Amino acid sequence: MTEYVVVFITAGSMAEAELLAHVLVEERLVACVNLLPGCRSVFRWEGEVQSEHEVFMIAKSKREIAEALIQRVLELHSYDEPEVIALPIEVGSAGYLQWIDAEVRKRTPHP
Repeated sequence: MTEYVVVFITAGSMAEAELLAHVLVEERLVACVNLLPGCRSVFRWEGEVQSEHEVFMIAKSKREIAEALIQRVLELHSYDEPEVIALPIEVGSAGYLQWIDAEVRKRTPHP
């Protein structure tokens, strides 16, 4: 199993995405977050099909702390049930993966 993950998160605004990104990087739960505005999401929520503009976030982290990362996003996010999914990084440049190693740290749960 790979030790690195890419985590997809959506946010309802650029302000919220920037806040989430800064907290996740500052707390060393992720090495980097790309913020992609202009995402249009179509989904069913509470029995109705909805369409919303969102900011798509792509975070790079490590599998061993993925659960802590997900929990932190859930604590901070404005949505009742935000998208937070992690996919394995199968291959990457050695230098970039070493950089993720250097930037991401285990942490204790947030109070």
